Amino acid sequence: MPQGSKEAYTDKQKRQAQHIEEGYEKKGVPDKEAEARAWATVNKQDGGGKKSGSGRKTHH
Repeated sequence: MPQGSKEAYTDKQKRQAQHIEEGYEKKGVPDKEAEARAWATVNKQDGGGKKSGSGRKTHH
């Protein structure tokens, strides 16, 4: 998967990121910065792009 691809995200996560991004833009944050912050927030909340429940823990 190419870096920056949003394919792994759920529709809910995409909508959430869009909503966050718009909030930043209203505060005067530049588009690219707003998008980066929005996706960082979604990642922080959900731990990445995979749907919840798909544990990616590796056991050594």
